[in-house]
Amino acid sequence: MRKQDKRSAEIYSISKALIAPTRLDITLNNFVNTLSLVLRMRRGGLEIPASEGEAKITAATRSSGSPSAADYTVPKAAIDQIITAGRLVVPDVCNSELFKDQIKWHGIGPTAFIAAAVEVDHETGGMLWFERAKESGYDYEEEVHLLSMAADLAGRAIRLHRTISRRGRTFAEEQQEQQNSHDEQSQGFARQRLLKNDGIIGESPALMAAVETAKVVAETNSTVLLRGESGTGKECFAKLIHQHSTRQKKPFIKFNCPALSESLLESELFGHEKGAFTGAIAQRVGRFESANGGTLLLDEIGEIPPAFQAKLLRVIQEGEFERVGGTKTLKVDIRLIFATNKDLEMAVRNGEFREDLYYRISVVPITLPPLRKRDGDIPLLAKAFLQRFNEENGRGLHFVPSALDHLSRCKFPGNVRELENCVRRTATLARAKTITSSDFACQTDQCFSSRLWKGIRCSHCHIATDASAGTTPLVGAPANDVPPKDPASAGAASNLIERDRLISALEEAGWNQAKAARILEKTPRQVGYAIRRHGVEVRKL
Repeated sequence: MRKQDKRSAEIYSISKALIAPTRLDITLNNFVNTLSLVLRMRRGGLEIPASEGEAKITAATRSSGSPSAADYTVPKAAIDQIITAGRLVVPDVCNSELFKDQIKWHGIGPTAFIAAAVEVDHETGGMLWFERAKESGYDYEEEVHLLSMAADLAGRAIRLHRTISRRGRTFAEEQQEQQNSHDEQSQGFARQRLLKNDGIIGESPALMAAVETAKVVAETNSTVLLRGESGTGKECFAKLIHQHSTRQKKPFIKFNCPALSESLLESELFGHEKGAFTGAIAQRVGRFESANGGTLLLDEIGEIPPAFQAKLLRVIQEGEFERVGGTKTLKVDIRLIFATNKDLEMAVRNGEFREDLYYRISVVPITLPPLRKRDGDIPLLAKAFLQRFNEENGRGLHFVPSALDHLSRCKFPGNVRELENCVRRTATLARAKTITSSDFACQTDQCFSSRLWKGIRCSHCHIATDASAGTTPLVGAPANDVPPKDPASAGAASNLIERDRLISALEEAGWNQAKAARILEKTPRQVGYAIRRHGVEVRKL
């Protein structure tokens, strides 16, 4: 083994002894014995005198027939020199004035003594020492250098144990807790990386349950029906199923069913022959043929015209179809995934959707959770959307914690799609690199998506009813989130400057309220009101 590799191995064994999850006295005794083997010493010890609130620490090498290191007392003159100089090398204690009065050090033959000071709690008061047989012409410099490094490590270990002990814990408990926390964090990061790779971001129990189901289903060729509100990520889940299936190297084709009329819908899905209708100047391959061997996603299946449902049913049952204007029967092998946000059961009862088609497409239904039921996912999504915006636009924006807390309280009836729009809109209009709660449109009654819900307002992006309108609240909306009755109070609330942004502007303006008002585009009176309202202590520079 090379000398450098040998020394690295020695330092590793010393460090390993110090971080073992044991009591401090056991740790230090093991450390001293390990060090004696590394340095080939006969005896040695560690001594840390008692300090305020802390007991004296001693550790010694184990006895092996000869007197133990615990039987020896290092002379005070030698200790003073170790503390003063940081180290001490005595080639032969029998001929040293420092050890002349220590009888126990005599009678053992020529013996060398090396020591290094130990610093604990920023005070040098302890020492680490060893003795070995004297060797003529031996250079002790390398050994005392290693001993000095070991003494520094020992001091750090003692300080760490004491710090943990003051919290009423043991080093082993602290290590176990940190390991558990590290494992949980690693698992969380692994889950997030996995989901991000599949285009799905989040780690809430509701989302993870849907993901696990999708992965199980992906291993088969069963038809899947993805159900959920608009914007819950049905297309992302369809891709997830495809990527985890045996068809992952084959095409993944998606098609939005209600985007075209019935005649064009048939042409798009099944293709057409040249001259099949006016404008058909060439043969066209449909989506079913394009997806052969792979996966075909038919989105918003609940919106297809009733007349076309019978044609689609035949393809699902037989895997056969003819191009528009053609007579040749074509056969395909594809995995079908359907998606809808419609209540298909109600559509069947109302005669809007064929019952036999319903049973054909609803082999394995997977319901995707709305964003309001995905606890903890909104901050992850918001940060991912903001990072994407920054990359696309060369910006360096970031959220303050209070802004993410604000988003987490929102209901987002449009789910992930609405959240992304909210983040992009806020980032586009942001005038500083830091996005705070006051930057969101709902803080200034500019959340126009609320107009989609007749009689329902958007306060802090929480969808709630206007009692006078007699409308039905959105599922999951807070019942007590009603408009303020006092117009003056509403105006004051909307004009109140958010605390983080207020302090940031004041610091930028050198705590000059007039300058801060210009930065915030507010009046000095409004800034003064916000300072009193938030209890901000104005600094005098």
